[in-house]
Amino acid sequence: MNHATLLVELLTEELPARGLRELGVRFGRSVAEALAKAGFSAADTPVRTYATPRRIAFTVDAVARIQAEQTIERKGPSVAAAWKDGEPTPALTGFARSCGVSIESLGRAGEGKTETMVFRSTRAGEVLEAHLPAMVETALAGLPAHKLMRWGNGDTEFIRPVHGLMMLWGNETLAGSVMGLVAGRTTRGHRFLGEGVVTIDHADSYADTLRRRGKVTADFAERAALIKDALEAAAGDASLADASLIEEVTALVEEPAVYEGRFDPAFLQVPQECLMLTMKANQKYFPLLDAEARLLDRFLIVSNMPIAAPANIVRGNERVLRARLSDARFFFDQDRRHRLDSRVERLASVVHHNKLGTQRDRTARIVNLATSIARALATHAGDPVDEALVARAALLCKADLVTGMVGEFPELQGTMGMYYARHDGEPEAVCDAIEAHYRPRGAGAALPGHVVGDCVALADKLDTMAGIHGIGLIPSGDKDPFGLRRAALGVVRILVEHRLDLDLDALLTLACDSFEDRGFAPTLAADLRVFVLERLRSWLRDQNHLPDEIDAVLALAPTRLHTVPSILDAVRNFRQLPEAEALAAANKRISNILRKSAPAAGAVTVATAHLHEAEERALFERLLALEPVLEQDLQAGHFGPALQRLSALREPVDAFFDKVLVNATDEQVRANRIALLLRLNRLMNRVADISRLAA
Repeated sequence: MNHATLLVELLTEELPARGLRELGVRFGRSVAEALAKAGFSAADTPVRTYATPRRIAFTVDAVARIQAEQTIERKGPSVAAAWKDGEPTPALTGFARSCGVSIESLGRAGEGKTETMVFRSTRAGEVLEAHLPAMVETALAGLPAHKLMRWGNGDTEFIRPVHGLMMLWGNETLAGSVMGLVAGRTTRGHRFLGEGVVTIDHADSYADTLRRRGKVTADFAERAALIKDALEAAAGDASLADASLIEEVTALVEEPAVYEGRFDPAFLQVPQECLMLTMKANQKYFPLLDAEARLLDRFLIVSNMPIAAPANIVRGNERVLRARLSDARFFFDQDRRHRLDSRVERLASVVHHNKLGTQRDRTARIVNLATSIARALATHAGDPVDEALVARAALLCKADLVTGMVGEFPELQGTMGMYYARHDGEPEAVCDAIEAHYRPRGAGAALPGHVVGDCVALADKLDTMAGIHGIGLIPSGDKDPFGLRRAALGVVRILVEHRLDLDLDALLTLACDSFEDRGFAPTLAADLRVFVLERLRSWLRDQNHLPDEIDAVLALAPTRLHTVPSILDAVRNFRQLPEAEALAAANKRISNILRKSAPAAGAVTVATAHLHEAEERALFERLLALEPVLEQDLQAGHFGPALQRLSALREPVDAFFDKVLVNATDEQVRANRIALLLRLNRLMNRVADISRLAA
């Protein structure tokens, strides 16, 4: 038998739950890629990965025991450098010597100037165990890990101590060692329910044997599906408050079982967000909601002990949860003894950033910025924006940072401020805005539900962007510890989705002016504009807009972001016109001419006295007729009609380029024609740079 399934398992102490599935997947894929590269398997050979709290493993189908014969090719000097006057040069003789062959044994590769001397040979394939241990070591070293551990007396490091290694090819044990462990064919089952030591007879029987004798479901996806089905069955008419916890819980158990617990309904007087966070974050329980999304006094436990009589397990978990919920109720009761507004001055003791001052300083900036935004907005959806409500919400938006509940559960900032403000009798719009100013809390998450929340949310995000950018902490790669990309995307979504008629440049200038005493770079507002527009570009792509249409619109660096979707719609409709492709090509040609010859930006005067040709006069007359009409369309936000009117330019533009020489010998005529093209270019690009539309 030349091919068989390969199994590799690493038995460890309890691995971190976060990212466990990905750990197993990367381990398997990395070794599988190395096997394919070394010629032991095909590149598309199926790989199945496994991950439990105590192991990562994989199987690869159809792995060869012995490599295919290897062809070795080593390049030497170019032919031109290898020979001189028909004789070998020292470079060639040295290359032949290093390969251990005569010059006559060398070949050639390539053609012309790229032709080189090469040494070719074949090498017999090597056995799998000669390569596999190194492949496994390399794969393990490349796994993502924030911290590594050592154990015993050696220097070996891994995410957790490793206690077992299994390497099987079909039913054969492969010789070799990894991390100081000699490979075998045994693993260990469930700590309490399975056989202590489980022998695997064949690589293909790994998952089934581990399930039967070890009471372990090794496949992560299979285990997650079992948990999901069991949770839904146990929930009955109720719904899970957060199914995203399934991934983490799957990484905590090897053989899951779901049980139901209960708690005292009196705890439901505490805001349900607090109770649910306590259950999920601390205990990994699944809260249950009724049809109106209200928390029930029931919760589900995913246990690693499927047994017939789980009463003791349930009682133990209920006892632990009771203590946690009592702590939450204590913080809630204590916090409500003091009004939220009495906590604002205490923010002076909380540092926002050592270069940006305290949270009290930040609150003052947010108040000023939010009220300026409200004043600029004036009205929204036909109703006036209440500056007093905006200012009040901005003043209180960070006050819950010094409450006991948020100190214990930072994830509840904003949410607890809303509840405490409501308890104090603050206007409902203020209460909602305190919670909503953190929105959107993630990609695709909900936006503020009221314009007061919009104003405070924009102020908070703009202040963060200006301050953190200003001190030089700009995101790079995947590192963005202050969430500046999320903040910029939040600004984009609020402005666009809520159609707020605000000028981006004005907003950024207001935010930067709040830090005028910090000596930030004078280009900060311009830099932030680029940063925000890049987030807008990414978001528009996620909304399935075409890249060239996005480029055409963003080339003009729009500052009224709420108009961008309408402009994109107009561009999409424009390119369906029969004249669109020719106009886009003409605009590109005009841009190329102007790039070399156009005067500095400013007023463009076309002298009619120097329009000698009938075609340039016709183009100018059409231009004069279109300019005021197009301007009226733009003032009214009618971007579609404005772009469609450009179709009237097709004929005179074509005639101009057919009959008129732009680079005339007469300097005044040439300058006049350049001015005409510049004015035409500006008109054609009033809505979008149509030259960027692909043919």
